[in-house]
Amino acid sequence: MITIDLTMPIQIVNILILIVIMNIVLYRPIRTILAEREKRISGLEKDVDEFNKNARLRLEEFDAKLNDARSRAKAELDAARGAAQAAGATKVAEIRKEADSRKSESLARIQEQINQAGAELKGQVNGFAAEMAAKVLGRAL
Repeated sequence: MITIDLTMPIQIVNILILIVIMNIVLYRPIRTILAEREKRISGLEKDVDEFNKNARLRLEEFDAKLNDARSRAKAELDAARGAAQAAGATKVAEIRKEADSRKSESLARIQEQINQAGAELKGQVNGFAAEMAAKVLGRAL
C-alpha cells in the first residue's frame, strides 16, 4: 500500500521540478523546431502554389501564342494558295486565249484554202465539163 509520509511530497516536488527542467531542456526546443519546420513547410507550399500558378499562366500564354501563330500561318498559307490559284487561273486564261487565237488563225487559213480550192475548181469546171462531154459523145466540142 501507499503510505503518506514525508517522501511523497518530496517525490511530487521532484516530479514537478523534473517536468519544469524537461520542459525547458527538451520540450520547448522541440516545439520551437517543430514550429519553425511548420513555417518553412507552409512557406514552401505557398511557393509551390505560386510556381504552379505561374506555370499555368505561362502555359496558357504559350498556348495562346501558339494558336495565334498557327492562325497567322494558316492565313498566310491561304493567301499564298489564293495567289497561286489566281496566278494559275491567269496563266490558264492566257494559254486559252493563245490557243483560241491559234485556232482562229488555223480556221481562217483552212477557210482561205477551201475558198482558193473552190475558186480553182470553179475555174476548171468548164474545162472538165468539155472533156467529159467529149468523152461521152466521142467527139470534140
